[in-house]
Amino acid sequence: MKRFILFCEKIQYLGLLGLLGLILDNKQLYLLWLFWLFGLVPVFYNPAVFFQLLKQLLGMIIISLKYGSRIPSAERYIGSVKYSLPFRGAWTVVNGGVEKETSHSWEIQTQRYAYDFLIIDDEGNSFSGSRTNPEDYYCYGKEVLAPADGEVVEVKDKYPDSAILDNGQTDCAARDIRGNYILIRHADREYGLLAHLKHGSIRVKPGDIVKRGQHIANCGNSGNTSEPHLHFHVQDGRSFYISAGLPILFTDIDSHPAPGYAAIDPRPVPPVSELGKRFIMRGQIVSNRSPAGSNAINASVLV
Repeated sequence: MKRFILFCEKIQYLGLLGLLGLILDNKQLYLLWLFWLFGLVPVFYNPAVFFQLLKQLLGMIIISLKYGSRIPSAERYIGSVKYSLPFRGAWTVVNGGVEKETSHSWEIQTQRYAYDFLIIDDEGNSFSGSRTNPEDYYCYGKEVLAPADGEVVEVKDKYPDSAILDNGQTDCAARDIRGNYILIRHADREYGLLAHLKHGSIRVKPGDIVKRGQHIANCGNSGNTSEPHLHFHVQDGRSFYISAGLPILFTDIDSHPAPGYAAIDPRPVPPVSELGKRFIMRGQIVSNRSPAGSNAINASVLV
C-alpha cells in the first residue's frame, strides 16, 4: 500500500501538463489536470495526520498573533529549568539548533527549538544490517530518560513502529505525527515532549512524578519518522499546536563535532556562533557529563 501512496505522490505532478491544454486550448491535454486527483490519495490514506497538519498550520497563525515580536528567543529567554540529555551515552544531534540555519523547524514555532537525536558510528552510519529493520538501528530500544524533574501530564502508547523506507522518506503508520509520546510539566510554562517512542515501552502514566534521569520509555520509530530517533522539545504550554517552543539550556554535558556526520546529513554545518556556544546544534555528538540521575544544576558552555 505504501508503494502505491508514493506512486500517487509522484504521478500527481503530471497534472502540470494540463497547463499545456489551457495554453493551447486543447481539451485532451487539459484533461491531464485530473492527475492532481492522485494527490488526494495520501490524504485518505491517513486523514487524521492530514487534519493534524492543518491544526499545526492554524496554530502557527495563532502563535504569531498571540506573541508577535515577543516570541521566545535564545537571546532573551531565561528558563527556570536546566535540562539533562534524555538518554545515556553519546548520541548525535541530526536536527536542531537555536538559529534559523540550524533549527529543527523554524517556521513551526512549537518545534523551533526542537532536537532529533540518534546514534551514529564514525562512518556516519545509524544502523548495522538492514536499513528497513528498526532493530538494526543503534538507538532503537535504548532507554529514554526524564530530562528533568516533573509531572507527567500526557502519555500516548498505542502505535506500532512506522515502516522504514529505502528512499529515506518519512512514513506515518500512526494517527499522530508524534507517534507514542510523553509530555512532562517541568515548571510553570515549561513542558517537555519526548516523541517517536517504542510501543509498549512507556513506564509512566499521567499524574506520575518523575525524577531527572529516570527511565521512562525506550526509543522507537512510531509516528512521522524516516528512521528510529528521539525527538525532544520544550514548549510553554500543554498544547502541541498553540504553544511556543522554548530554547533548551542543557547542563553538565559534553559536546564535540560528530565524525562522519556528512554521510548521514549532506547539509553543511555552519560555524558555531557566540550564541550557539550556549546551546547544542546539529552535527554534534552530545552526552551527559555527570550521571543523568544527578540533581546537580551547573550551567555549562559548549565549545
